[in-house]
Amino acid sequence: MTIVGVISDTHGLVRPEALEYLAGSDIIIHAGDIGSDDVIRNLQAVCPVVAIRGNIDKGSFGGQFPETEVVEVGGKLIYMIHNIDKIDLDPAAAGFDVVVYGHSHMPKSEIREGVLYFNPGSAGPRRFKLPVALGKLHIGDSEIIHETHVIA
Repeated sequence: MTIVGVISDTHGLVRPEALEYLAGSDIIIHAGDIGSDDVIRNLQAVCPVVAIRGNIDKGSFGGQFPETEVVEVGGKLIYMIHNIDKIDLDPAAAGFDVVVYGHSHMPKSEIREGVLYFNPGSAGPRRFKLPVALGKLHIGDSEIIHETHVIA
């Protein structure tokens, strides 16, 4: 199994609990609203990171990250987009196994047309009464197991 740490909406904050949870990941994917270079540096201390920009990632900082990205892990294709409402393709028809997204700050997972749609929630500053959360994908030859971890 390959372990993919999944984080989103850090808004410049990487909690020690998040880094502890992500330890042991083979790769971390950040689904946008990163907020600062420090976030990426802290995550890279754990393992390699692939990140996309979110709506708060502006200017030269945000410009270093693509709006979408495709990552292949263990033969499975993961499509990354910050705001799922902006998706302009059919993930099933495109052959994606997983769509990772953020933006809503609400953890959510569902399978549609054989594709796992996974939002790890927000790992940054608490917004309203939503949980502070992140997740992992455990990718094997024939399965993808997802988990959400609530920090607070």
